Amino acid sequence: MAATADEFHEIEKDLASLARLAAGDAHEDVRLLLARFVRKYRQKRPDLAAQLDQALKSSQTRGAGGALRRADSPSAPAFSPPPVDSDSRLALIREFDDRRGLEPPLLSASVHRQIESIVLERLESDRLAAKGITPTRSAILVGPPGVGKTLSARWIAARLRKPLWVLDLTAVMSSLLGKTGNNLRAALDHAKANSAVLLLDEIDAIAKRRSDESDIGELKRLVTVILQEVDQWPATGLLLAATNHPELVDPALWRRFEAVVQFGKSEPAAVSAAVRRFLGEDLATFEPWVDALSSTLADASLSDVQRSITALRRRHALNEADAQLLVGQLLGDGMASLSKAQRLALAIDLAKSGQHTHQDVSKLTGVARDTIRRHAGPSPRRGRGLK
Repeated sequence: MAATADEFHEIEKDLASLARLAAGDAHEDVRLLLARFVRKYRQKRPDLAAQLDQALKSSQTRGAGGALRRADSPSAPAFSPPPVDSDSRLALIREFDDRRGLEPPLLSASVHRQIESIVLERLESDRLAAKGITPTRSAILVGPPGVGKTLSARWIAARLRKPLWVLDLTAVMSSLLGKTGNNLRAALDHAKANSAVLLLDEIDAIAKRRSDESDIGELKRLVTVILQEVDQWPATGLLLAATNHPELVDPALWRRFEAVVQFGKSEPAAVSAAVRRFLGEDLATFEPWVDALSSTLADASLSDVQRSITALRRRHALNEADAQLLVGQLLGDGMASLSKAQRLALAIDLAKSGQHTHQDVSKLTGVARDTIRRHAGPSPRRGRGLK
C-alpha cells in the first residue's frame, strides 16, 4: 500500500524522533518508542509494524552493553554487575526489581498526580523531544518515615519497566570517608551508563554529618560530587532522592532537583484503602470493622497500618481469639491516641453497625451511653461482647 503525503510526513517525524533517542544512547526510551510505533502502525502499515516488532524483540534479548539475556524472562538482569566497595567487597547498590508487577502506592491525590507526571514524561519522551524538551531528570521525595517514598520510587521504576537501584548513603558513608568519593562516583557512573532509575536514600545523611569536625573536608567533597551529578544527570536516566529531614538538606543541593514531591500525612481514604488491602484474604471476616479500624489508625503511617493489620491477621490465623475480640483489643490499644471527637465518631460507627450494645461500645470508647443513643438510635438487644 502506497503511503499518502500525510502518512509519509508522519513516518518521517517518527523516524526523526527515533533517531534522536538512538543518538543519545537512550536504549530504554528507544524500546518504549518502538513499542508505541508497533501499536500505532499495526492497522495502517502492518508490514512496517511487523518489522518494528521484530527489531523490538531483538533489542529485548540484550541488556545494556550487549549482555545477552532470555527474552522470556523480564526480570532477568539486563545490566552489568554493580560496583563494589574495594575493601568490604559489598555491592554499593541495592536492587528492587518489580517489573513482574507491583501494587500502586496509596498516595494523596496531589502526590499521585506528581508521580504520574514523572512517569508520563518518560513514557512520552518522544513528544517532548519533538519540541526540544527533556523529561524530568531528578526529583526529591520528602516526608516522614512510612508514607510511601521508597514504594513510590519502586512504582516509578516498575512503570518504566526498569529495576530501582538504591544507593543507601548511610550504608556506604563509612567506606566513603577517606576515599574522596570514589565509591560514590563509581555507583553514580554505573547508574548513568545503564540509564537507570537511581534512588539516593536518606540523602540528608551527608548534611547531618557536615558538622563532624573530624573529617569535614571529605564530607564537603562528597556534597560537591552530588551537586555536580544532579546538575549533569542525563535525560536517559532518572535520579531520585529521599529524605525524612528536609531541613537538613544543603540548600545548594535542594535547588538542583527539578521536582520536589511532598508526602504529607495519609488521607482518610488512603488509610481505609490500606486497611482493606492489608487485610487481604481476611477482608470478608473483618469487613464490618473496616471503618472502625480506619478511624483508630487514622493518624498512623501506612507502614504502621500494615504492621497493625498484619499482627491482627496473625493472631486470628493462630486462633488466639475470635475476630470480634481481636478487633476490640486493637481498638482499645489505640483509643488513648484518639481525640474526644474521634472517639465519638468511632462510637457512633460501632453502634450503627448493630453488632454491639451501647454498653459495650461505651466501655470500649469511654463515650456515655446517652450520647451514643442520641446519635445512633436505640441499642440492639444483644451485643457481641467487646471487652
